Amino acid sequence: MFKTRQAASEISEDQVLNFLVNVLTEEFTLEFGGNADIDADTIFEVLVGACADGTSVSSVCKTSEESPHENTVLYHLREKFDLESVEGIGNTLLQNDVLETLPEAVEVVVDLHLRPYYGDEADTDGLYHSEAKRGTTAFHTYATLYARVRQKRYTLAVRRVVDGDTPSRVLAEFLGFLDGCDFRVTAVYLDREFYDSKCLTLLQAHNHAYVMPVVRWGQTIKQELSTGWSRVIDHDLTGTLDGHSWSVEFPVYIDCTYQQGRYDEHGVARHGYAADAPFIDSPRKARYHYSKRFGIEASYRLSEQSIATTSTQNPVVRLLYVVVSLLLQNVYRYLHWAYVATPRRGGRRLWQWSFKEFINMVRRAAWTALAVRRAVPANRPPDDRFER
Repeated sequence: MFKTRQAASEISEDQVLNFLVNVLTEEFTLEFGGNADIDADTIFEVLVGACADGTSVSSVCKTSEESPHENTVLYHLREKFDLESVEGIGNTLLQNDVLETLPEAVEVVVDLHLRPYYGDEADTDGLYHSEAKRGTTAFHTYATLYARVRQKRYTLAVRRVVDGDTPSRVLAEFLGFLDGCDFRVTAVYLDREFYDSKCLTLLQAHNHAYVMPVVRWGQTIKQELSTGWSRVIDHDLTGTLDGHSWSVEFPVYIDCTYQQGRYDEHGVARHGYAADAPFIDSPRKARYHYSKRFGIEASYRLSEQSIATTSTQNPVVRLLYVVVSLLLQNVYRYLHWAYVATPRRGGRRLWQWSFKEFINMVRRAAWTALAVRRAVPANRPPDDRFER
């Protein structure tokens, strides 16, 4: 277990920015010509600053005196990175330091994050199509693997998902990664996209406790989720691979609750969960434990606050923005635990330091490093109303 002591002084906002830029430059190797007037540090300062500010790279460059031209930065982002390295090195960045802070046993969450695409319907190569949501069926999609520890979420891996990828392929890669980790997986929580026979077979083969919502496929499960009270039933799904069929059987916990006008609905709401875990022995516990997964939505909300905006359809650039956004969250939690929290018997004391404050520190440091303008041209001098 990684051990550290409370810092004797303090961490300034420029040091936080330095930490992030150093983390990125240590893993990503960028080569420039001998006469290049730009270096990797500057590119990553712009990138981190754009993510922390929730604005575009172009916007940061246009309003900064010491940043390179926006076209220069965007050119290097498009040409100096590729999908394989961004995904591979990105996962290394996410796992660095974080794996040291995890306890011996953790819960993990596997999820798909769909970012809507509203462009030309004929130009959807490299996207992922799913059921309609937010006015579109095409999405920039990323599968994520999180560790959940004491209400905190650490991203361990992210993977771009395109048409042709299957949930079972994504899950197999994540489970393979977990098999090589030092910590023990106490439970796997998955969203409804992973409810199929192949994923259930994989979970059973890896001997992981799991919980996921069932999908109303077939008359049998539709009938079970339409009538009756809380109960546990045995259910099965049939799969086919290379012309061979097989069936996987698993328990389904059906939890019934009165809606009592919630969301303007009344009557009985029935929730079904495919679950096989030693700590789940009733439908109510299945629902309670799966509700832990909803905390992952907080990570998405934080990600929306700390990701660079863009209109590009370049998959490399978009994935790079996602990686940096998730890295900001991991670095914040790592610094909070390793440097800000006070070691003491019975657990560390976490001093108040919100993610919003962390992002604001990164933003201000990037503004200072890039000399973001603090004044705008005026066609006449300010009068007395501008003075105090």
